[in-house]
Amino acid sequence: MPELKQLNAGHAPAVLDFELANRAYFAASVPDRGDEYYDRFADRYSALLAEQESGTCAFYVLVAEDGSVLGRFNLYDLEDGTADLGYRVAQHVAGRGVATATVREVCRLAAARHGLRTLRAAAAHANVASRTVLTKAGFLPVGPADPADLGGKPGTWFRRDLTLRP
Repeated sequence: MPELKQLNAGHAPAVLDFELANRAYFAASVPDRGDEYYDRFADRYSALLAEQESGTCAFYVLVAEDGSVLGRFNLYDLEDGTADLGYRVAQHVAGRGVATATVREVCRLAAARHGLRTLRAAAAHANVASRTVLTKAGFLPVGPADPADLGGKPGTWFRRDLTLRP
């Protein structure tokens, strides 16, 4: 059974494998990270761990029994009880409820472990799957997202009050 784990240094090879294996799939719905991201992955990964250590972000990976990464779920810009949520799941598990179930678990952890009261997430209008995940996980649309936040694509910000049950 897959397990949600807070990101650590030991996850680096599996995270890179996940990103590379799903690069084209992700690029169909979110902006591509670019070659530099992969070329400088070790530096970027170290920076993520430093951000997490500082308390401004919390990064999670959904790990399969074989140690491979099935998804990434990130809480960033933690401040004043609020954070933004970003996530991505591997193509081979997409459409199976994995993202919805894990976003719900991240919401629980955001409140219990990180003391958050509110989460926000942006999704492009064309990214129907992500919009569906957010809605099923108890997020409500609250207004337009700046296209600059979504790789130039129009979208919507969603919000979830973590003090309420979905």
